[in-house]
Amino acid sequence: MTMKRGRLFAGATALVLASAVGVVVVTKPDVGRSPGGTAAAAEATAKTGSSKSRKAAVDAVLAKRATAVLKDDEKAFIASVDPKQPKLVAEQRVLFGNLRQFDFTNLRYFVADEKPAPKMVAKYGKTAFTTRVMMRYELTGLDPKPVQTDLGYTFVLRSGHWILVADDAIEESLSEDGHRQPWDFQPVKVVHRGTVTVVVDKKEIPMGKKIAGIAQDAVAAVRKHWPRPWNGKVMVIAMPEPRVMSMHWTTGNGAGWTIAAKAVTLYDGEPLSVKAVAPVGSRIVINPAVRKDLEEDLLVHEMTHVATVPIGLGTPTWLVEGVAEYVRCRSIEDDPRWTVDPYRSIVKTKYLPSMKVLPGEKEFDASGDRSYGQSWWATEYLVSTEGVKGMAALYTDLAQHGVSPAADAAIIKKHTGKTTAELVTAVKKFRG
Repeated sequence: MTMKRGRLFAGATALVLASAVGVVVVTKPDVGRSPGGTAAAAEATAKTGSSKSRKAAVDAVLAKRATAVLKDDEKAFIASVDPKQPKLVAEQRVLFGNLRQFDFTNLRYFVADEKPAPKMVAKYGKTAFTTRVMMRYELTGLDPKPVQTDLGYTFVLRSGHWILVADDAIEESLSEDGHRQPWDFQPVKVVHRGTVTVVVDKKEIPMGKKIAGIAQDAVAAVRKHWPRPWNGKVMVIAMPEPRVMSMHWTTGNGAGWTIAAKAVTLYDGEPLSVKAVAPVGSRIVINPAVRKDLEEDLLVHEMTHVATVPIGLGTPTWLVEGVAEYVRCRSIEDDPRWTVDPYRSIVKTKYLPSMKVLPGEKEFDASGDRSYGQSWWATEYLVSTEGVKGMAALYTDLAQHGVSPAADAAIIKKHTGKTTAELVTAVKKFRG
């Protein structure tokens, strides 16, 4: 029986997006401690205009909100929200309920950098303080250490207390995929199955349980076909809201091509800085348009990214995507009812003849389907000559030491005995 089109389409349209990173020392936050008296600091700000005092006062408010989440105290969480805005209060109640769905090992919010927001000052007065707020957290049993994302909050000083009046004033200043977390929209339900965590709309719990089962099978497939150790811990987000950890679901030139799912990489540090340290992990986000018809091989592709990301970020795109496609296709052929022969035929007859380089970002942007196919075939070639462990060794060396095209070429030569051009020629001749 031939492979279902959905499997081919899903595999050919997966994309990895990575958020930015900085360096933050990992410490256990003292979320219950208020840096100075809130009222005293607020009054000092009102009298002296001290930004340091204002920051301390708002940090104290944020610390109380974090403590409220950890201690399941909704009243304390809502205490900082403007009571004159019923809509904002209602949204914050949903946020609190969503956050309580997750098991935080630790949680901390703190002021990052002030952002000018003239509209907020015009609307709420001269004490309006708009800032990026960092949310640093660790999910129990999922994150090996804390990760960090950013929010945009506006506070106003009233009767000596800082009150939250807006949470959407500086959307354009926040990290592209980081600040839209699964708990930031409609009520959610978190479903656990083995090492897998699935987040869905509260109204779609049966779908969440179904996806959790599929995801567990996908974890097993990755462990079978990727030779390096992986604990299988992963979060899959399958919500109807398209903005979760995403700015868009299309890419490429012209009308673009649809992304069926993506693995969003997480870091412990400033979300807007250049990536300079190892990632903590990833979240898999499913395109809302395909969440109800999700198939295992799509998750296998994305979970391969989750399993390989912690190794390092130096691996070139062709091998990152090629390995994910290799594991996906091998998992499909584990099922005697399916075969990747149609995909293999398309790659050999349609995509290989035009191959001139190992596909990079430029080639993926120009033609995603062709680049995925070429990358998969290059990986299959490496497995045929180096063995799966040898291919993984090449991946690891590139991940940890690939800092430039020249470095990549030297590493490829060391492992395969071929220059990059010679490897392209060998891949094109490989019949599989």
